[in-house]
Amino acid sequence: MRTEYDAIVVGSGPNGLAAAITIARKGYSVLVLEGKDSLGGGLRSAELTLPGYLHDVCATIFGLAKSSPFFKELPLKDHSVEWITPPAALAHPLEDGRAVIVERSLEATAEALGEDNQAYRNLLSLYIDHWDEIVKDLFKPLPLPPKHPWLLARFGKAGLMSAEKLVRKHFTEQRAKALFGGMAAHSMLSLGTALTSAFGIILNSSAHANGWPILKGGAQKLVNALTDILRLNKGEFVTGSMVTSLNDLPPAKAILLDVTPHQLLKIAGEQLPGRYRKQLQSYRYGPGVFKLDLALEGPIPWKDENCLRCATVHVGGSFAEIAAAEKEVNEGKHPDKPFVILAQASLFDATRAPAGKQTVWAYCHVPNGSTVDMTERIERQIERFAPGFRDQIIARHTFTTLDMERYNPNYIGGDINGGVQDIWQQFTRPTFRWVPYSTPLKGIYLCSSSTPPGGGVHGMCGYHAARTVLRRELKD
Repeated sequence: MRTEYDAIVVGSGPNGLAAAITIARKGYSVLVLEGKDSLGGGLRSAELTLPGYLHDVCATIFGLAKSSPFFKELPLKDHSVEWITPPAALAHPLEDGRAVIVERSLEATAEALGEDNQAYRNLLSLYIDHWDEIVKDLFKPLPLPPKHPWLLARFGKAGLMSAEKLVRKHFTEQRAKALFGGMAAHSMLSLGTALTSAFGIILNSSAHANGWPILKGGAQKLVNALTDILRLNKGEFVTGSMVTSLNDLPPAKAILLDVTPHQLLKIAGEQLPGRYRKQLQSYRYGPGVFKLDLALEGPIPWKDENCLRCATVHVGGSFAEIAAAEKEVNEGKHPDKPFVILAQASLFDATRAPAGKQTVWAYCHVPNGSTVDMTERIERQIERFAPGFRDQIIARHTFTTLDMERYNPNYIGGDINGGVQDIWQQFTRPTFRWVPYSTPLKGIYLCSSSTPPGGGVHGMCGYHAARTVLRRELKD
């Protein structure tokens, strides 16, 4: 190891690795410090239930990763990254026994929505046709001007609405309403909150534009590829090195912290100006997640077998049910019928389970810091749309919100998005600064999902933070 570096990155989640790679590829010396024994943050895979049953500890579905301008720059195929795109992106089963299926084709999906056929097309066709352009603008931090202002203005008009308002305005039947509600619920906000429709539009559009792929061999494969790329660019790594103070670090021209405001306050302490400390202290974290990993005897026996064509299933019933559940969570309650996001990746990737067996994870939103075991409620929701599901269970593994935070200190209270992403905090994360990645301390930057453009596996928070460092500190 060197005794001095051009840049040090603390944390090795997708944003930390993106920051390190962006700087190292310019020929600068970079050191990555990771507190855990392995790199990856939310991209690790492990045998959580039984030997031979491989589970992704957090992320499994990679709609935004496939669209990320940063990941598109990298030769991932050369490093054993193999995307598997299921025949359809998403299934959303309903009470009548049928499921809404999001096909790659916008037209095929719309045709199954009855009277909402044309409304669904009208809502999404522009964004799907111009997906690459809109992604580049959405992944830009403010105040950088958009390259396609007319397109972004159209998106903003619909995206700033609440999901409740959008479905009232555009849809008449329950199938389209439920589908959009499940997409919008990824925001972890009450669906009556402004900006929730933006999450629905982005996720729905990405499903048609790119599909929602998984990684053959698990999410860890992406981390392994990023690690290889950084190593080829002479980046260095140290694991098992939990940074608790800036004073722990060797000399460097720039420090990039893949942490949330909570950890920054601990690491930088009294070195931060009082006003900035108060701003960080007022940063708001959102609901957490309760996650259930399962080893199964075989595929889930969905009432609608079309659900087996998708790696992702939204289990929550009607729009009204989903909205009620998310409202309860944001009021600090635990819904009896939670909205469940389920991934059944082993249907399409035989490396994740023994022959004929399956691995599945499912999670629901809960109040931040919750210690309530939601296993029974999650399983009851799945059983509702897949009678006999519980008979397939061989083994279980659970993560409460506190388990999630112990696994990854960035998941404060189980919040996997790095903070509330409502209309105010989405555009001022972590504080209102002209350069959102900077701090008042010379050479100290944030590069986590608590900075623009926010949560998700896309690496763009780290990429933009690194570009800022290259410009301001390394004069590249």
